[in-house]
Amino acid sequence: MSTTHAVRTPATPGVLQDPMSNHGVAFSASERDEYGLTGRLPSNVLTLGQQAQRAYRQLQGQRDDLAKYVFLEQLHDRNETLYYRVLADHLAELLPVVYDPTVGDAIEQYSEEFRSPRGIFLSIDAPDDIEAAFGTLGLRSEDVELLVCTDAEEILGIGDWGVGGIEIAIGKLAIYTAAAGIDPRRVIPVSLDVGTDNEVLLNDPLYLGNRHARVRGAAYDAFIEKYLATASTMFPNALLHFEDFGPGNARRILETYGHRYRVFNDDLQGTGAITLASVLSAVKVTGVPMRSQKLVVFGAGTAGVGIADQIHAAMVRDGATAEEATSRIWLVDKQGLLTSDMTDLRDFQKPYARRPEDVGGWGGGGAISLLDTVGHAAPTILLGTSTAHGAFTEEIVRTMARGVERPIILPISNPTSKIEAEPQDVIAWTDGRALVATGLPFGPMRYEGVNYHFGQANNALVYPGLGLGTIVSGAGTVTPGMLIAAAEAVAGQVDVSAPGASLLPEVENLRASTATTAVAVVRAAQAEGVATAKIDNVVQAVQDAMWQPTYSDGGAA
Repeated sequence: MSTTHAVRTPATPGVLQDPMSNHGVAFSASERDEYGLTGRLPSNVLTLGQQAQRAYRQLQGQRDDLAKYVFLEQLHDRNETLYYRVLADHLAELLPVVYDPTVGDAIEQYSEEFRSPRGIFLSIDAPDDIEAAFGTLGLRSEDVELLVCTDAEEILGIGDWGVGGIEIAIGKLAIYTAAAGIDPRRVIPVSLDVGTDNEVLLNDPLYLGNRHARVRGAAYDAFIEKYLATASTMFPNALLHFEDFGPGNARRILETYGHRYRVFNDDLQGTGAITLASVLSAVKVTGVPMRSQKLVVFGAGTAGVGIADQIHAAMVRDGATAEEATSRIWLVDKQGLLTSDMTDLRDFQKPYARRPEDVGGWGGGGAISLLDTVGHAAPTILLGTSTAHGAFTEEIVRTMARGVERPIILPISNPTSKIEAEPQDVIAWTDGRALVATGLPFGPMRYEGVNYHFGQANNALVYPGLGLGTIVSGAGTVTPGMLIAAAEAVAGQVDVSAPGASLLPEVENLRASTATTAVAVVRAAQAEGVATAKIDNVVQAVQDAMWQPTYSDGGAA
């Protein structure tokens, strides 16, 4: 006597292995039957919210931030929707885990701890493979909205870490998705492997990148140009985000290609925009218009000068001539105040270098120090991008405070070991009059009966909204007006009327903040004539573009 058994549908290939399709125990009973998962999962069905609660508890049980990073990456690899739900629910807490500073530890251990690849790896040794590499993803031209690439020469203050820099691109894209709702299926992290000058990596038998010194010069430039041409041709709607390139290349690439491609460099433009937002908030307090501000920058590298450029643009927008705005900016670097007779000036520093005859006697015949510059220029804004710990001494801060009622002081270098001055000291040295934002999170302080809150000049407050606005508008390029609009939108989200108020918003409500910024960027793109999308309702268009971490094709909510 034979027994007939019911034949179940074979399991859908990879449904539990595909991170975008996998719902885990949120698959309903009917879905389990449909996908051939009968008996493959425990009986009980949980909602996405319940899964997120459990995953967060598991996360909290990890021993340190690096272990939390690894846990989240493993979650990312098996269930992307759940990963982004956890990240979105706890974004302020997890930003420093999925990105700076914890990602730096992960990058240093990339080759040693390698588990599975994510992203596209392009080698300068095989430039003709760029198109084929992107082709392996099987994506159509309209399927991609954002690429984040890095050559990893200048990673987060830890320097050159070669192919491990792919983790930077992955982390940046995670924040784009969590904060701006960029669909994770429409993004690509890219490693531009041009070699490394890091001897530790070159001598590591497990190192996974090109085992030779960094290629520079014409071959490097040709590789970058080929990447841009190929990426923009294959994915014409995508924003091409550059991250953590060395100072010798970052600005040059942006200046060369910024008007030809939809290019954005967060280290230059994002840092400039969030710092400008701090200044715009402070200006509301001081009552001194942007066109009348005077800026001293200590640390005249690409970041410092990039910020100066954006403040310069804001001065011009407020009515100053280009020449007047330039005359109100002073750059100070290791060699002192930059003057036009110096033979080691970089191209981007030259527009701000002072004529020697205009600063005669400032340094007593020698190099003109930061203290000398502050004393003679009487700035309203003092910006630190030097990574020189303690450079804003009590004498310098008090000298500045004697010349202006409400000094704007922005020590934005990080980490803590490289900050120019701690905000608590700045408040004390200026008798509570300074307006301060930093590059690091600092808790509030109480001084003379007032609670002072210090806004963090965190690029995450700007670049997700700027990217989303660029994508929604279909802007052909990222314009200075769009950057200023992003900065103004961020500054507009804080009330600075109360004594001691922060100059910048908190990151707790980053998703809502990002949507507001994106709307401003879209409108700026339209006003400047670079938008290509036809939009009737900008606010609704931004909302409609924001992907939500839900099981859209089924699964318990």
